[in-house]
Amino acid sequence: MQKYCFIWEKVEKEDMIHFLVVFVASVAAGFINAIAGGGTLITFPVLTAIGISPIAANVTNTIGLCSGILGGVYAQRRDFETQKQRLLKILPFSIVGGIVGGLILLNTRENSFRAIIPFLILTATCLLAIQVPIKNWVVARIGKAHHGRANNTVMFLLVFLAAIYGGYFGAGLGVILMAVLGLVIDDSLTRLNVLKQAISFSVNIAAAIYFSFSGKVDWSIAGVMAIGAVCGGLIGGRLAGKIKPDILRLIVVLIGLAVSVYYFIQYYV
Repeated sequence: MQKYCFIWEKVEKEDMIHFLVVFVASVAAGFINAIAGGGTLITFPVLTAIGISPIAANVTNTIGLCSGILGGVYAQRRDFETQKQRLLKILPFSIVGGIVGGLILLNTRENSFRAIIPFLILTATCLLAIQVPIKNWVVARIGKAHHGRANNTVMFLLVFLAAIYGGYFGAGLGVILMAVLGLVIDDSLTRLNVLKQAISFSVNIAAAIYFSFSGKVDWSIAGVMAIGAVCGGLIGGRLAGKIKPDILRLIVVLIGLAVSVYYFIQYYV
């Protein structure tokens, strides 16, 4: 009996440590997402480090960080009215794309997903690194042509492809969407950002709902992540004007590069 009690206490202690580590990582992710973006580069490696399989970690990560995205959407809720017509046309493509990405993920073999993790992390890191140049390019393009029109066919296709990526992995989706929207729509940066937020939210929610029925979600971890992401987002929102996004972005990029190298060594060396 004493032996079983000892084992139970040990498991309970390990679980509490895992919850604490995940909570801290989620607070950091929520904080980073509120200021610079790239929070997934913090939480995903932590989930795999505590023993969750990569696909289950990715699924749990998507659901756990949805609360942070919801906060950003809620903060901009009044701005969505200006993009109502476009959103009604775009959202079906982003929702279906998010589900397709989730479907591809859940039908990917664990070994195959492990093999591409380093490339996914590296891609997300590079996207975060070029976030500012892409934003500047969008601003410059808007300055040259401001017609408010879009090539709908191209826009729907590119949004759909971006949504598939978002449902599959998600990190860096906002940067991809900003580049896509800036390429096909001539509109103000503020209005494009509203579209980006709404599309990112729909992709993540669609994938999260689909993942909820997959049996691969660690719900206790996802719950801890949701609370942590909200806390981090609130802190980030309050400190947004006091912290330089470029410095925080650089730190996350360096972490992302280190993590991608770690995964490369772990799988290929």
